[in-house]
Amino acid sequence: MDDEYAKLIRRMNPPRVVIDNNSCEDATVIQVDSVNKHGILLEVVQVLIDMNLTITKAYIISDGGWFMDVFNVIDCDGKKIREKEVIDYIKRRLESNASFSSSFRESVGFMPSNEHTSIELSGTDRPGLLSEVCAVLADLHCNVVNAEIWTHNARAAAVVHVTDDTTGQAIKDPNRLATIRDLLCNVLRADGDVNTAKMTLSPPGVTNRDRRLHQIMFADRDYERVDKEEIGRMHDQSTRPLVTVMDCYEKDYTIVTMRSKDRPKLLFDIVCTLTDMQYVVFHGMVNTGRKEAYQEFYIRHVDGLPIGSEAERERITQCLEAAIERRASEGLELELCAEDRAGLLADITRAFRENGLCIKRAEISTTDGKAKGTFYVSDVTGSPVDLKIIESIRRQIGPSMLRMKHNSLLTPKQPQETTAGFLFGNFFRTRNFQNFKLVRSAS
Repeated sequence: MDDEYAKLIRRMNPPRVVIDNNSCEDATVIQVDSVNKHGILLEVVQVLIDMNLTITKAYIISDGGWFMDVFNVIDCDGKKIREKEVIDYIKRRLESNASFSSSFRESVGFMPSNEHTSIELSGTDRPGLLSEVCAVLADLHCNVVNAEIWTHNARAAAVVHVTDDTTGQAIKDPNRLATIRDLLCNVLRADGDVNTAKMTLSPPGVTNRDRRLHQIMFADRDYERVDKEEIGRMHDQSTRPLVTVMDCYEKDYTIVTMRSKDRPKLLFDIVCTLTDMQYVVFHGMVNTGRKEAYQEFYIRHVDGLPIGSEAERERITQCLEAAIERRASEGLELELCAEDRAGLLADITRAFRENGLCIKRAEISTTDGKAKGTFYVSDVTGSPVDLKIIESIRRQIGPSMLRMKHNSLLTPKQPQETTAGFLFGNFFRTRNFQNFKLVRSAS
């Protein structure tokens, strides 16, 4: 009965969205008012991320059964959203309860069509792993149509969409799927990773692909630190995110603050992790500037209680650090653009492996006969890549197919300049939303 009543309340009070291009000089302001429910913040942020929007500031209130959020957003060119068609589309998606489901483009799982088979992989990361996976799929006549690969703390996870390279349809034969599973598991277990190496077909349902990768990594416990020597090799300590977890006794909240290098989808990654860990954000703010992001959330567990033990405090700190680091762009960024063909990804990743490059993260897609992708690579020691090696690879696979974009390992480190103290320190004294909007306008 409680569920039915909650559904009735949501139907009677659909989300209300205001999109404003006048109140902020350098961003479009999107205000969302809605009946509150667990996970609604993640759903709203996901809609904005699916539209390739960057969130530069955000103010979150979800007390008293009502959800009121304000987001400052810019497009991929750093400009306001001006096109009426785009503004209307964002508004329709945010105001329709049904539209909060993830977009088809970013989903994994069995779809009600014959378009592709979705495969999930996880195991110990090592040089050449993606090349070996792609080689197995090519030998089994599987064409990779979309893929995303993350590595973190010596662990690797991937969501790969494949089709039969002859029919172009999803692979459904149980015997063939069993063969694919067995051979891929053999690749993942090559380093003796018998207990944690996994290859599965994506579970039924529609889950955002990025969220699924977070869930795979979390289940694989990538947030647990490996030995100090390995950490020193994989991460420059000065670029690590700073996460603090403290008590707010006055209002019975736990305060979580995060300071890190800014990047696309950072807010989504943090909110996704908090939601999947069964925490609720009651108040929060996000502020970005000078390539650094500061986020502050007042949270409780879904049972209404704040964090109650040092072990839980340590766990949420580790998990949020991992959420921020997983998608961090380490190494040399390479952009792929080529005519799609069977075995293309296997050939390119083999060229990387034969030239001593490690793939730290990758995203590949195919559309209308074109294959596009982004690879972040380093050498096997984690050092910057010799550009002569890249030129050699370009000559090997075709100069027009691969180009360099950015090398994060050579980027000067930015000083950390963020105002100390809690930006919500006096927030609870002004619960009226009109007062909240005045505070926002002055910031």
